Amino acid sequence: MSILIGIFTLLLILVALFLVLVVLAQKTKDGGMGAALGGGATESAFGHETGNVLTNATIYAAVLFFVLSFVLYLAQIYESKHRGASGGALPVIAAPAALPVPSAASPGGPGSSAASTSEPNFKLNVPTTAANSAPTPAPVTSQTPPPAAATGAPKPATP
Repeated sequence: MSILIGIFTLLLILVALFLVLVVLAQKTKDGGMGAALGGGATESAFGHETGNVLTNATIYAAVLFFVLSFVLYLAQIYESKHRGASGGALPVIAAPAALPVPSAASPGGPGSSAASTSEPNFKLNVPTTAANSAPTPAPVTSQTPPPAAATGAPKPATP
């Protein structure tokens, strides 16, 4: 179906370009674009009845343009409704089941289902001590050392 939509779209573009050229080639009462695009050439090609030939070509091209537009509209509706059945949409992937959160209870205690399921029951015992925790950073102070009198340290002896 998508190949037909592509062919009809190409045909619609060609009909639109032909329609633009036919409308611009028509001779107007003022001269206009018809005279600039060679109004005399169309008259010599189609004879005295140039206006009738170009008018009929415009009518037929306009009708074909609207019919092709409507057919493409219906084809797009048909394709969008039948896309799910043919697998044109992206596949739906189910999310994996959430893993159970390990509890603080012992593995053999009440409410434990470690023996009835095939999933392993992991329990991570990590003691939280001051040695395991990250050190807190010291507050940032100015880079110049404080005067010796303010810190209470004795002054170095000068020789």
